[in-house]
Amino acid sequence: MSLNRDWESFLLNESLDDRNIFTYLQGLQEFVSNIKPRSLIEERRVQLAKEYLREGRRTARKMQNELEILQERLTILEESLNERS
Repeated sequence: MSLNRDWESFLLNESLDDRNIFTYLQGLQEFVSNIKPRSLIEERRVQLAKEYLREGRRTARKMQNELEILQERLTILEESLNERS
C-alpha cells in the first residue's frame, strides 16, 4: 500500500533533533487525511480523529506557550539568584 510506504518514509526521514509534538501531530494529520472511509461509521471515526488532532494541536500550542513562559521565569530567577551571590 502506497500510504504505508509514504508514512514509513516520513518517519524514517525525520531527524531526531527536529521531532517535537507538532511533527508527530502533522504526521498523524497527513495519515488521517489520506484515509478513505468505506462506510458512514468509518467516516465518523475519521472525523472524530480529525477533531482529536485539532484539539491536540490546540493543547500542544498552549503547553508550548506555558513552557516558554516558565523558561523565561526560570532564567529571570536564576539571574536574580546569581546577582545576589
